[in-house]
Amino acid sequence: MNKIKLNSLLLFLLFFCSAVYSRENNEEKEVIKKHLNQAVVDFSDANYDKALESSKQALVKAFAINDDLLIAQSYNTIGAIFNECSETAKAIEFYNKALVYAKKLNNDKLYNWIYSNLGSVYYFNDIDVLKGINYYKKALFFAVKIKDTAQIEYTKLNLASAYFAIKKYDLGNEQINGIKAQILSKDNDEAKMSLHLLLGIYASNNNKKAEGEKHFFTAKSIAEKNEFDAFLINIYENFVRHYKLYKDDTNARLYQAKLDSLNKIVYSEDKLDNLKKAATQIELQEYKIQLGKIEKENEQQQKTLKDSKLIVILFIVILIILLLLLLTLYKNIKLREQANLELTQANEALKEAKEKAEEASQLKSQFVSTITHELRTPLYGVIGITNIITDEHKELSNSPHLKSLKFSAKYLLSLVNDILQINKIEEKRVVLESLIFNLADEITTIQNSVEYIADKNNNKLSIEIDTAIPEFLIGDKLRLSQIIMNLLSNALKFTKNGEVTLMADLKKVVDKKFFIEFKVKDTGVGIAKEHQDKIFEKFVQIERKEEDYQGTGLGLSIVSRLVNLFESEIHLESEENVGTTFFFTIGFEYDEDKSREIINNIEVDLSDSHLYNILVVEDNKINQMVTKKIIQNSNMSCTIVDDGYAAIVALERERFDLILMDINMPLINGFETTRKIREKGITIPVIALTAFDKQEVTEEAISAGMNDIMVKPFEPSKLFQVISNNIKNKESVS
Repeated sequence: MNKIKLNSLLLFLLFFCSAVYSRENNEEKEVIKKHLNQAVVDFSDANYDKALESSKQALVKAFAINDDLLIAQSYNTIGAIFNECSETAKAIEFYNKALVYAKKLNNDKLYNWIYSNLGSVYYFNDIDVLKGINYYKKALFFAVKIKDTAQIEYTKLNLASAYFAIKKYDLGNEQINGIKAQILSKDNDEAKMSLHLLLGIYASNNNKKAEGEKHFFTAKSIAEKNEFDAFLINIYENFVRHYKLYKDDTNARLYQAKLDSLNKIVYSEDKLDNLKKAATQIELQEYKIQLGKIEKENEQQQKTLKDSKLIVILFIVILIILLLLLLTLYKNIKLREQANLELTQANEALKEAKEKAEEASQLKSQFVSTITHELRTPLYGVIGITNIITDEHKELSNSPHLKSLKFSAKYLLSLVNDILQINKIEEKRVVLESLIFNLADEITTIQNSVEYIADKNNNKLSIEIDTAIPEFLIGDKLRLSQIIMNLLSNALKFTKNGEVTLMADLKKVVDKKFFIEFKVKDTGVGIAKEHQDKIFEKFVQIERKEEDYQGTGLGLSIVSRLVNLFESEIHLESEENVGTTFFFTIGFEYDEDKSREIINNIEVDLSDSHLYNILVVEDNKINQMVTKKIIQNSNMSCTIVDDGYAAIVALERERFDLILMDINMPLINGFETTRKIREKGITIPVIALTAFDKQEVTEEAISAGMNDIMVKPFEPSKLFQVISNNIKNKESVS
């Protein structure tokens, strides 16, 4: 992840303090100002323990005079120091304390700093980059509001760095382009250094090696001239990434050595220990200050009570009662105020959390919708063209390679859907299907699909199926295939010159349910005991000592959730350098009558005597070819148009029995096209063909006047069945 640290907060603190104190120039505040300025100097020199000590003194004195502005600045400065030393929890704690006092003052300048620094905590420490970007945007809002050109520049530089970190280089470059000329025209070495470093990162990741190095060396020169040690560390890090990207191992090692040496100097253990001690002292000082306030209040109350006794000795009992009542009332008021304050803060926090959750949910939904459409569309072409090859070349109909290709495409489609909708699995919104299948055939197809992995690693793949298992079972064969495919792929990948065995044994029969135990056993590298409990978690990849095994870290997580859908559990036995065995038991139904019923339901009569004329509205040329072939193979004729306007013209010139309408098209989408067709009084059935998830488009499809929805890719028999049913329904109504 490419990052640059821009500590605009402390560098601008000197200017801001001067502006404030010129209006309230008293002795105590001047002392606090000197402490804060000294913290800036020590921070710039990487003397973080000294900077923290100066900030602590400023905080104590600010509490003593009860100045909310100075308290907020002191907390903000302390947070910046802890952030620079990677003490993220402490940094967030002190920034939030500063934010409490900033809200009391409603100070836009403070809001700008604190939100910018909160963004840096979440971004630079890899806690939550998107959350960091949101904080930067808030900081930019206040910088623009107060027209602070310098802070606008620094905040945009931070935003560019954050976008680069998540590989959104164009978004980051937009931020840079808006401020590049301003920064280069000013005499601000830190800003220029940061700009050149970002320009180097952008060039490096856009195949501009020489341009990237030129900017990196410029940034390095500025940092060395000004003795910016903390920035120099970051520049070295980006040099290492740059040279590794372009396979320059010599220079990569050179700058890695420089980086390690400088890290030892700037972040020495003594400095970090002093920081921890200073943090404890600050907390103790806060407690002492609060205790001192309480003691002063108690002393004042005691003095008032004694004076009252001397003046009205005859009414002492009544006075005590009144004081008790007043004290009780005072405490109740304070408790109520405190409760109101806490409720207000809690409501603000909840409101902010709600907004962020809604934004994250919307972004996630948009991502799921887009990626589903973009992946299903080419898979429709792969599966369709595979069917075309099978139809046109009968001699290949029994080819195991072609069958494996079709299975792999279908498996990839299912895997994509499961990865994108893993939250649905966790929320138990995925329902298993009841399909009849031949277990031996399914396993043979899987075997053919993973054979290339076995050959690549010189492994022997063995299949052992209990002969007592019935030939046909009823259950979700696709989910079972996903489980076995994942486990076999993993076993073959982590085994070299060994053996992988898949076993299926009938364990028991209860009524009509046959419980089958599946085992995937390998002689591979094995899994250490300390890692065995977490391998089923999402995105977990166990580190290997010798080789780098690629993968998303989702395979076993999906396997575990799919096994749970079958109301079962998966277990493993493993020993390092000996091998691993995964095993689970699933119950499948066996019912001869029900199997026959399911087979009858899925069989479609393709010998229909009617010759239907179908209008296909589709802009993708490959999908046009696949859909046309499917329709022609079903003894139907079709006309293909590229967009919705052409469809309306075709309907005016020719009679069609049904329309197959793509949704996502240029010029005019499928929904709007259908509305225009219905406005003309045309009532022929319209079937939506889409790569979007069916739940996402159902409501709008019905509203637009569509009759049914088919999600690509689909089986040709299923399409013919939907076409036939809709046309017959239309004829029966007419």
